[in-house]
Amino acid sequence: MFGSWFRRRSSANGAANGSYSHGNDHLIELREVLKVYETAAGKFTALKSVDLEIGRGEFVAIIGKSGSGKSTLLNMITGIDRPTSGEVLVGDTAVHTLSEGQMAPWRGRNLGIIFQFFQLLPALSIVENVMLPMDFCGMYAPRERRERAMALLEQVGMAQNAHKLPAAVSGGQQQRVAIARALANDPPILIADEPTGNLDSKTAESVFRMFEQLVDQGKTILMVTHDQDLARRVTRTVIIADGEVIDEYLAKALPMLSEDQQIWATHNLETLSYPPGAAIIHEGTPPDNFYIITKGRVEVVLQQSSGSEIVVATMGVGQYFGEIALLRGGTHNATVRAGFDTGVAVVVLDRDEFGRLITESPTTREAIDQIAAQRAAENLAARHASEEVVPHA
Repeated sequence: MFGSWFRRRSSANGAANGSYSHGNDHLIELREVLKVYETAAGKFTALKSVDLEIGRGEFVAIIGKSGSGKSTLLNMITGIDRPTSGEVLVGDTAVHTLSEGQMAPWRGRNLGIIFQFFQLLPALSIVENVMLPMDFCGMYAPRERRERAMALLEQVGMAQNAHKLPAAVSGGQQQRVAIARALANDPPILIADEPTGNLDSKTAESVFRMFEQLVDQGKTILMVTHDQDLARRVTRTVIIADGEVIDEYLAKALPMLSEDQQIWATHNLETLSYPPGAAIIHEGTPPDNFYIITKGRVEVVLQQSSGSEIVVATMGVGQYFGEIALLRGGTHNATVRAGFDTGVAVVVLDRDEFGRLITESPTTREAIDQIAAQRAAENLAARHASEEVVPHA
């Protein structure tokens, strides 16, 4: 839909080998970003040593309660505000080091920002609003700017309203114009702060589909939203609580935990990777860890008395394993290995950390125990069924 107007620029997209001039391997990286505000009531820490990596072409939803730090996080990336300490790297630019004079043109060329309340200039026509970023940054020849603006308005279904003032069209139509304006300079990154918050559900769905098409064409989008339905449809979710980033896989696997418990657990997670076919836990061994899958798949394998094996289940991203022996004691009743075609990445809590969480959250223990009971029964049934069809010597 938007592809004919894309012009990829190496300055924003990094070198051919995928690395950038400041050593970052991702399009956006925040490294130990701390933001402290001085208020009449004293110091307020809005972001607490946040680390975040976002790659090219990701569609990321940023979610969290009011006051959790979502807007501050966006302000770090856009350069609207500066970190108290830490680094903000976007492509080949160390954003936190830019002067005020450097910041505005850098932002105009590399970021398209879409606001909840549209922020269209009321005295300019719709087409003039879309041309404004090109005029400000000196992008494209003057004779091309109106043509480009009209083409973008055509893409968002607003060309017929090009010469109207913003007040003459609906809120949903103004948001479409805001998207066209954000694309004016063909930035690699779009930042959307509650872009559907003031739209009806039908218009919000239409705007979201535009975002999906833009991601398909190579854009990277960060979207703050309170809409859980939309958040579930993006490629990745960043959850902010009390100025910290909570591990999204932990939050999805154990949603009954309180925010404080999720923050504590996130700090204690270890990340591990296993090559295709590697055994992660072995049948008959004592339990060690609670595992949540973040990439790839695992196979749950039972050993038969004949010496052969059967695969009784396959699990993927967001699912967990290792819980049966941790809850019930004894040894593991199955082997779990990385998928032969994918390998697997996991985040891990050791048995003591897992024990602390389920002690502090009885509802979490109850939910995990129900799944553990179901899995144990399925494993037992599969073992009995396999032994019935295998003749004994």
